[in-house]
Amino acid sequence: MSSSCDPKYAPVGDVGAALMMIDSRLKSVYDGKTETDPEQQALMDQFTASLGPGGADAVLDGACTLIFMFMKWLRLAYEDHGKDVIEYVVPSLVATMRMMPRSVGPEVIPTMAGLVVAAGTGLSPNLWRKQYGYWTEDEMTPLEATAFLLAEHINRLTDDRDFATRMITEALSSADEG
Repeated sequence: MSSSCDPKYAPVGDVGAALMMIDSRLKSVYDGKTETDPEQQALMDQFTASLGPGGADAVLDGACTLIFMFMKWLRLAYEDHGKDVIEYVVPSLVATMRMMPRSVGPEVIPTMAGLVVAAGTGLSPNLWRKQYGYWTEDEMTPLEATAFLLAEHINRLTDDRDFATRMITEALSSADEG
């Protein structure tokens, strides 16, 4: 039985731009820079503004594709060890987001958890979210944080700071070749 949230109906979006944003945040955190660098933020804001509405939607779709791909990898990794991805990823994600009140308001945490559960069960996070209306401005930073936290979770599991980024880059490269 097909679902309206089946990933085959979801736009892939600009995965490259979304990955660039996530990779940039990962590198900053790994370099010990937990505060937002004003210069980096200005460049990110300029980049985002240059996209226009269609481009911004494409990056949003790309971030959801990243969440889907990260959760697919995590689901397979946890299943290999007889564990449930939802049980091991969602509580940690929610707890971490609760420690980020300036970036992630408590009112959007259930939505971000829902995105992760949707992706973890094989549904498109973007199509799942769109059932409830269009994205809000208040959800943009938490969406980025969700993708970031999943990538960081993968990097910790693999003990490789570049694993999540490399995995997506390799998937994009093989898709281009195919």
